Amino acid sequence: MKQPRAGERMIVDVHTRVWQSAEQLGAVMLEVSRRRPEPWDRPDASLQSHRKAMDAVDAAIVHGLRIDRLKAHVPDHVVADYVKDHGDRLLGFAGIDPAAGKAQRQLRTALDMGLVGATINPAAQGYHPCDTRAMELYDMCAAKGVPIFIDTRGGMTPQAKLEFAQPVLFDEVLRQFEKLTLVFASCAYPFVEQCLTLMMKHERVFANLADQMLRPWGLYDALIRAYQLHATDRLLLGSGFPFNTPHQAMVTLYSAAAPARGTQLPTVPRQQIRSIIERDALACLNLADYLKVRRTDRPWIGPRNGSAAYMSEGESSA
Repeated sequence: MKQPRAGERMIVDVHTRVWQSAEQLGAVMLEVSRRRPEPWDRPDASLQSHRKAMDAVDAAIVHGLRIDRLKAHVPDHVVADYVKDHGDRLLGFAGIDPAAGKAQRQLRTALDMGLVGATINPAAQGYHPCDTRAMELYDMCAAKGVPIFIDTRGGMTPQAKLEFAQPVLFDEVLRQFEKLTLVFASCAYPFVEQCLTLMMKHERVFANLADQMLRPWGLYDALIRAYQLHATDRLLLGSGFPFNTPHQAMVTLYSAAAPARGTQLPTVPRQQIRSIIERDALACLNLADYLKVRRTDRPWIGPRNGSAAYMSEGESSA
């Protein structure tokens, strides 16, 4: 298949997970997950379910999980083996816990497995983002061009240190490691404003809106803030699978203006929503070269008039 030309769209879900058993989330995180607004308490995160859901996108990033203090662990080899079998469409990030020590060794092992990024969670893992153990990880990631995903899952558990989830705490990190690339899950909810501010200040900072997809007003509010701060060009598509699917995430994004209908509230232009969905996240994160093949033949643009219809190449997005 052909390689995409400049300007061609590339739909990438940057926020997905798989696990062999929900118990791998740990008892505490599993209980908190049941309180979420989804209509199920044990979402299907099997490899089969993931493969089916990812048919809606060109590529996806699958994240590992390691939070020792919450006994949550989806082994990196599970992710590595899975993405290796689907190297034309999937890339894997390792679950790294700096608080467990030897973060550089954890990352080196993961890279040897074929994983291409690191996923951390300072609040749930219980350390300040500028902790020396974490700084060693950032140093290695910056040197090797490895992006870091800042997860929020587990941040609402009683044991989590929520103050360490604040994006502003990464300002010192980014001043020291100028080449470091960060992606904040769910725009670092509940610290959305801090996340957007950090994105404006540092050009290698990105975010997705995964959890906001489940809260219509929260999604609308985050998009309006990003648009008014001229930060929508740093927002990436992320579904948060298995708690949502990329198809539903795209439908939800195109419906994000619903709270403003019939009011004088501000809205985000449709073209801005489209740009988030079609943004080539792999290029943004310098990961494009890791995929063996990249598909460019999907006509998906998004739902029109509230439906899930597909738009042809010649149709306008206005």
